[in-house]
Amino acid sequence: MKIGIVCYPTYGGSGVVATELGKALAQKGHQVHFISYRAPARLDSFVENVFYHEVSFADYPLFERAPYETALSSKIVDVAKFEQLDLLHVHYAIPHAATAYMAKQILKTHGIHLPYITTLHGTDITLVGKDATYAPVVTFSVNQSDGVTAVSQSLKDETYQNFPITREIEVIPNFVDMNRFRKAKKEHFKIAIAPAGEKILIHASNFRKVKRPEDVVKVFKKVHDEIPAKLLLVGDGPERQNMEQLCRDLNLMDDVRFLGKLDPVEELLAVSDLFLMPSETESFGLAALEAMACHVPVISTNTGGIPEIVVNGQTGFMSNVGDIDSMAGNALMLLNNENMLNQFKNQAAEHARQFDLIKVLPKYEAYYEKVLQQGLVDA
Repeated sequence: MKIGIVCYPTYGGSGVVATELGKALAQKGHQVHFISYRAPARLDSFVENVFYHEVSFADYPLFERAPYETALSSKIVDVAKFEQLDLLHVHYAIPHAATAYMAKQILKTHGIHLPYITTLHGTDITLVGKDATYAPVVTFSVNQSDGVTAVSQSLKDETYQNFPITREIEVIPNFVDMNRFRKAKKEHFKIAIAPAGEKILIHASNFRKVKRPEDVVKVFKKVHDEIPAKLLLVGDGPERQNMEQLCRDLNLMDDVRFLGKLDPVEELLAVSDLFLMPSETESFGLAALEAMACHVPVISTNTGGIPEIVVNGQTGFMSNVGDIDSMAGNALMLLNNENMLNQFKNQAAEHARQFDLIKVLPKYEAYYEKVLQQGLVDA
């Protein structure tokens, strides 16, 4: 198949999943064309059968903001015509589903049928999409999609609850590449981070309020008061300054490292003991899954799709949103019991295998075939 993939090129979950999916499809012989305003973050090396098409748009004085959606639709049309795409897969509804619909209608005037699949990832439905500014367009363009997938049952249920969606939504979970995210010996990293053998806790996100990053610091503070520990913070975002100030106020800066946006996070997970995810909501929790694949148990909230990947009392512990005491207590229970911690590490990795890329990829291929066959019937 010749597949176009539209996604955000940033470090967010939707961009990561879209890029890893495209690379995996290419390795199986499909021709994959990424369309975005910048090369996706994880498209960082040559992959056979992968092509990148940059969306460029002129900055005219008339426009206060450049009309990216129009430029993207035009680029989809251009790529679809020239590369003879079989289908288009857009990740994150806003604005990609709407631009796909527009491109589809333009191509129809040229006698070209381009089916498009929309994958819902989370905040495009749970947060941004519900805003009255976007809701009518999101609803329309999702309903006009030839196929719709969601990354968790929780997200599927919430979509139906908040939008008048008439399309059947297929749940295809996020995945992890177990060849990349696995236990590895990185003792030089561990010694550099925790020279006195301190326990290492880690958090990775885009540092938005919905991730409750200050709760990460507060949980760590309670752990740090009881045992020697270090905290690694991977990512960046609007709450970073507040996090830094809180670390200073709590006198934690000597044991906290702000590492910024790092792609090879698996190297840090390899030396970590616990992953902290105190989010207000998570459609899936890809970062937690990647941690589990690296033998890192998860201390998290019990919201959204997290219970679909974290097994409470086996691969980690879940608490109510904002329950700092519970999360810190669970973390200390594991960190103070080496046998239990090692058991949870092994159980986390074993459970993550259910979401191995090699098991999830065929589900996408089968869904693509289903949508293409339905298109032939409708035609």
